[in-house]
Amino acid sequence: MNAAKRDPEKIKAESGSAVRASISFPPEMYETLEAIAREKKVSLAWVVREAAERYIGEKWPLFGKRT
Repeated sequence: MNAAKRDPEKIKAESGSAVRASISFPPEMYETLEAIAREKKVSLAWVVREAAERYIGEKWPLFGKRT
């Protein structure tokens, strides 16, 4: 069965603690994210996860930090 059509919770349980996502960015935004990652000496994925955590924390503070 195609993973995109499967239950997200089941996919998460099968894959451990993370779900993989494919995201497209405008070229300028991607270059900025890469520059931030280089400056912080972390992966681009780390930068995107950190930004998502901060966004969720600001918009929905009751959800708290999920790990």
